[in-house]
Amino acid sequence: MPSKAEYDLIEAFNAPATSQRLDALRQWRQQFASVMTDAVANRDVNNHIHTQYSFSPYSPTKAAWMAMQAGLATAGIMDHDTIAGAREFIEAGRILGLPTTIGAESRVSFAGTPFAGRRINNPDQDTIAYVTMHGVPHSQIDAVANWFKPVLRARGKRNHLMTERLNGLLQPAGLTIDYDQDVIPLSMAHDGGQITERHLLFAVAQQLIKRFVEPAQLLAFLENTLRVPVRSKTREQLSDPHNPHLAYDLLGVLKSDLVDKFYIEATDECPPVSELVDFASSHGIILAYAYLGDVTDSVTGDKKAQAFEDAYLEDLISHLKDLGFHGVTYMPSRNTRDQLLRLRSLCERYELFQISGEDINQPRQKFVCEAMRDPLFENLYDAAWALIGHELLATENLEKGLFATPSCKEEPALPKRVRSFRDLAMRHYHSET
Repeated sequence: MPSKAEYDLIEAFNAPATSQRLDALRQWRQQFASVMTDAVANRDVNNHIHTQYSFSPYSPTKAAWMAMQAGLATAGIMDHDTIAGAREFIEAGRILGLPTTIGAESRVSFAGTPFAGRRINNPDQDTIAYVTMHGVPHSQIDAVANWFKPVLRARGKRNHLMTERLNGLLQPAGLTIDYDQDVIPLSMAHDGGQITERHLLFAVAQQLIKRFVEPAQLLAFLENTLRVPVRSKTREQLSDPHNPHLAYDLLGVLKSDLVDKFYIEATDECPPVSELVDFASSHGIILAYAYLGDVTDSVTGDKKAQAFEDAYLEDLISHLKDLGFHGVTYMPSRNTRDQLLRLRSLCERYELFQISGEDINQPRQKFVCEAMRDPLFENLYDAAWALIGHELLATENLEKGLFATPSCKEEPALPKRVRSFRDLAMRHYHSET
């Protein structure tokens, strides 16, 4: 157990201001350095950590500290439709001696492609897919922030409309949420952060917890009024009077089966996929498709069983390569071995960079993906370090990036190029420490 002095500093990692959070981390580093994990000796990596700038219990500072505490060798920030937390994450990593990568997750439209009208990797909408921007050169952070400004504006308008629909569902219980008073304060919108469906439902979860003090009342409302099924494991969590994660567990229930009842399809906030490909290419960013695969049991507990891109995966991978995507990102803990063997075979055939990441957005999730320790995924460790090498070089000069034309000409074989960037990053980090 931490002392009160250490506990107070850890609590300050989620303080309102960036300067407060980083100052607390510096003080923690000075006073409690002896308890730090030696990241050099570890191998675990995670390139898909969400923060409060999209939805998460953790500020960028707290996320970096949690990653270090978990023993990660490298950590990557990956917020939805915003890169506003990246500089804080970089500085937090520097303070802790934790190598970091930065990126952002976005949605794009596949309208006008062979995949228009299909459920690609988005549980809520056809034609729209999630993609990830990895290894953003630090010189391009402002450009990425500007790219997202119209996305954030469009999302805000749709959020207001979805709040109205959501209130219609809550009306039988006499509950309402106010977007400005109940939702926005849960976000980092004032500092360039995104507001998602999770924020709306988190506001609902907090209202429900206040309204239904008794677990039986809460469960009855979920199942009988909202018509939301509650699995036995979640029933136990919601019935536990000492559950420190009650609001997040309730959010998982709501998101799994309620979103489609108030969801309004995104249009203006989802640019054509070709536009993002061009943007990423011209700004030295590694663009990857986020593989979901047919879902049976969600690792995060907030996705129901559903079929996605597996039925036409080879056609999709081929098209992504033609569009100019650099890679595919996936989570070893989320899919079956057969799914991943097939995906990896296609990535190798089409020479697509393979990236890993466990999407951290609620407190029950572990920062370490133990499934990745399988020797099958050895290449994903190299990929994480290669991303660090890419950021180092591309920040200095975009023409030195992992997929820049000069780099590809110097070493055409992707596996060798990845190892070269990996080695550069490791040499740099070891020399720094």
